[in-house]
Amino acid sequence: MTTPHMTTPHMAALRVAIVDDHAMFRTGVRAEIEGPVDIVGEAEDVDSAVKVIAATRPDVVLLDVHMPGGGGLEVIRRLHLRHPETKFLALSVSDAAEDVIGIIRAGARGYVTKNISGPELLDAINRVAVGDAVFSPRLAGFVLDAFAGTIEVAQVDEEIDRLTEREREVMRLIARGYAYKEVAKELFISIKTVETHVSSVLRKLQLSSRHELTRWANDRRLI
Repeated sequence: MTTPHMTTPHMAALRVAIVDDHAMFRTGVRAEIEGPVDIVGEAEDVDSAVKVIAATRPDVVLLDVHMPGGGGLEVIRRLHLRHPETKFLALSVSDAAEDVIGIIRAGARGYVTKNISGPELLDAINRVAVGDAVFSPRLAGFVLDAFAGTIEVAQVDEEIDRLTEREREVMRLIARGYAYKEVAKELFISIKTVETHVSSVLRKLQLSSRHELTRWANDRRLI
């Protein structure tokens, strides 16, 4: 990502909505960026996001990828044609290839991860608002690979679509080497629930072990 630009009068006028299912994260983002931009609304799930965005007509929506009701993809699907003037910037903890490619194909103008700094996020918002495409450096490679045909997007989508949102989260953490206890702590669920999700993931993907799951995810650049 480029060095953040200085705040401009244009940036100060931007209207931004924050869509994320974690209230503390929304509060943190607001604290980092409010002032240079005008926060016109917040939402915690798909239905509330659609209502807030339709009512406030923000210039840029900071959009989480995984949240209740269908995730960021569903928000864009419902609003992209109705409000083409609104730009979507994905802001997610996930750096998985299928998330990046999926949300961009749906219509988002950029994708940055949640370890981004406040000044960098302001810069990304400003750039997306004027039509630029913005990505965290590692994620830009996924998009280029998808267009070049290196990543078989259709195949990845078909396999991933078999999994629920929660199963995808569990799958990525397990594939990255997390123990069941660590997954439970990360996702605020019980160890028994983690075990249930892992069994379901292995069954749906026709895999027999954590080792095969890690190799499957790595081959598809999901971790």
